[in-house]
Amino acid sequence: MLYAPPHSTSLPRAALRLLAGWWGVLHFGAVALVLALSPSSHTRAQRSTTALLLYRTTWQVLPWFAALCALVSLVMVRIVLVTAQSYGLSQFALEMVVRVLVLELIPLSAALFVVLRSGLATGNEIAAMRQRGDLDSWQHGDIAPWRAHLVPRVIASAFSVVTLAAVSCVVALVLAYTAVYGFTPWGFAAYTRMVGRVFEPSVALGFGVKLMLFSLAVAVIPMASALQQPRTPRPAPADDSTVAVPFGTVRLLVVLVLIEAGSLAIRYF
Repeated sequence: MLYAPPHSTSLPRAALRLLAGWWGVLHFGAVALVLALSPSSHTRAQRSTTALLLYRTTWQVLPWFAALCALVSLVMVRIVLVTAQSYGLSQFALEMVVRVLVLELIPLSAALFVVLRSGLATGNEIAAMRQRGDLDSWQHGDIAPWRAHLVPRVIASAFSVVTLAAVSCVVALVLAYTAVYGFTPWGFAAYTRMVGRVFEPSVALGFGVKLMLFSLAVAVIPMASALQQPRTPRPAPADDSTVAVPFGTVRLLVVLVLIEAGSLAIRYF
């Protein structure tokens, strides 16, 4: 069967669907943020649910994620140091490691890790709840399902990104110092001056904003995309060769890339 180009009127409809999808993400994020900051959302039962999700999404994976980041950091520090020494630029090697590894790679890696481990699974859970009708009452003004099911998952995902990135950045900074100066305190003054020069106020503020945006994107987009799915999904045709993509995966990856690109553009252009 030959491919027929879509009618011109389908383009405005596709654009409207795209805008409606992004508007749904923004609306869900705003409502979830307001409910997360509301004291009435943190009852004893919801605190227990949030604590359990924090344990599963953060504490269970924090030791080995930090160990993996430490291994990768050691390899990258060694590569940069050896390369810089061969070109006579050893005085810039440590600063380059901090700028590239700590400011850029580790936060993005933490966000992608949380997405792959728990973000997409959370989206599937929310889609299953929507299929069962567990979240229908919110359409009639009852926000209890949001407080019980959605807010704890938003908090857990956002907290996981921030915690994994922060701990891994500290580990990378310690390993970078050890790789250059060894286990002696004599290079601590020069090292702290260099780190302070890298993390000047504007850079530190941008780093915090980028990490916050990463955490919000990972926490909000998979669940918002799952809520936008139809109640009864249509079965794919038998000859359909496309691969099903988890809820919000493409949208989330686009947002993460845009945040990272915007951060680089603001800092270096």
